[in-house]
Amino acid sequence: MCREEWAGVNMVLWLFGTALLLTQAAGFYLPGLAPVSFCEPGKDQVPDCKSTIELFVNRLDSVESVLPYEYTAFDFCSEKTLKRPSENLGQVLFGERIEPSPYKFEFKKPAVCQKVCTKTYDTNNPSDKNKLDFLKKGMLLNYQHHWIVDNMPVTWCYDVEDGQKFCNPGFPIGCYVTEAGRSKDACVVNSNFKEQDAFYIFNHVDITISYHIVENEQLGARLVAAKIEPKSYENPSDDTPDCSGGPKFLKNKYEGVYKIPYTYSVNFVEDKKIRWASRWDYILESMPHTNIQWFSIMNSLVIVLFLSGMVAMIMLRTLHKDIARYNQMDSVEDAQEEFGWKLVHGDVFRPPRKGMLLSVFLGSGTQIFIMTFVTLFFACLGFLSPANRGALMTCAVVLWVLLGTPAGYVAARLYKSFGGEKWKTNVLLTAFLCPGVVFADFFVMNLILWGEGSSAAMPFGTLVAILALWFCISVPLTFIGAYFGFKRAGIEHPVRTNQIPRQIPEQSFYTRPFPGIIMGGILPFGCIFIQLFFILNSIW
Repeated sequence: MCREEWAGVNMVLWLFGTALLLTQAAGFYLPGLAPVSFCEPGKDQVPDCKSTIELFVNRLDSVESVLPYEYTAFDFCSEKTLKRPSENLGQVLFGERIEPSPYKFEFKKPAVCQKVCTKTYDTNNPSDKNKLDFLKKGMLLNYQHHWIVDNMPVTWCYDVEDGQKFCNPGFPIGCYVTEAGRSKDACVVNSNFKEQDAFYIFNHVDITISYHIVENEQLGARLVAAKIEPKSYENPSDDTPDCSGGPKFLKNKYEGVYKIPYTYSVNFVEDKKIRWASRWDYILESMPHTNIQWFSIMNSLVIVLFLSGMVAMIMLRTLHKDIARYNQMDSVEDAQEEFGWKLVHGDVFRPPRKGMLLSVFLGSGTQIFIMTFVTLFFACLGFLSPANRGALMTCAVVLWVLLGTPAGYVAARLYKSFGGEKWKTNVLLTAFLCPGVVFADFFVMNLILWGEGSSAAMPFGTLVAILALWFCISVPLTFIGAYFGFKRAGIEHPVRTNQIPRQIPEQSFYTRPFPGIIMGGILPFGCIFIQLFFILNSIW
């Protein structure tokens, strides 16, 4: 396992140790989330105060495509001399590829139309033609930049319906106007984008960085927002651009030499209202789909709990005496005439035909359920905030690996209750069946992503690291859990099971499994669908 992946695993384990020390600490910062102070150039003598602001670039993605790509795949201006920051396991799994960029600013030092680089393409050159075609494909599919300043996303804020402002943590590389003159995606923001069958390239960005002066603490300022406005300029002189002229466009069937000069402007604004601890709030508040309907959710939850409690109380009162009487029966003469559900009381707990698979799936489901619950618990406490990139996925993977013991225990205990004797097969299936199917599917998808050149394709070293975590930690823990599960006595059933299965009469159409699933499930699904949509959307 490489150093970056071990760092991601150690980070999650370090979180648990930090939580235990909270009672002894007056205050603390989560790892990777400590604030950074910035000073004007010439004041670097202040301890822990930086004057240079670095801008990092992440992978590009699109809602119209499932394939993210690295920043360098589109042949933008890049900085190859600097070392890229280390990425944890969660960032690698999510396909994040953070790299340094040639965009660098001095704190409180504005810049106007600074040249970054100029890209030249000759359509007669096959290599240049492929790069230009790939860039046009990215604009056609509305691929988005994702830039980072001080571990904070650079946002593109624009007006939407009802006068609200939406801040998107990304901005497009360009847009396309169809042959019929219809503007697609970001082309609607500028009425000058009207050339038919042409691609408009956002080759200039206006960056506004907001900062907050730290009071009653160490000298310096902290960055609280970074907003960007993409623009397109023709620039009559590519060597000395002045950010003038009309928008920069590329005809779809253009042939010849084509140059794209990339420029930027940066401005600094003091903001006394936003604190460093709440600098992500303006992004979350601008997203309309994050408005959680708590009243509707609580109302539905109370109704479900109330109805479930009533049904459970009725069943317990009805079944309690009957179950005790059935267990005390010593002879057939004591049995009275039975009807309804009582006809099948001796067959309810009969071992299923696929008891092996049921126990294996239940064990794996227990592992995933505990992993999800603990991950969401730590996320609600703020340990896995969006600023701590990759922490959510890293925490989930590490917890899944460490929770092999409950999976083995539940599977073994349930299988023993079914009277199963192939305990070796049960243990091996619990450890390898579900994870093996997921890993095989993941491996095939990774090969496809690798063939497409996507940044979501994991490197070979990460695959080896995941296999090492699975075989060296999860599998032994599953064996340990299965050992204790088989040592315990099987689960006792509340009623005795008849030795001879009761004959099932001919079933009518609506009592068969498939129609019963539809009729019995569509009504509750229709009731909870809307609330479930809000809950899952909010969690996402």
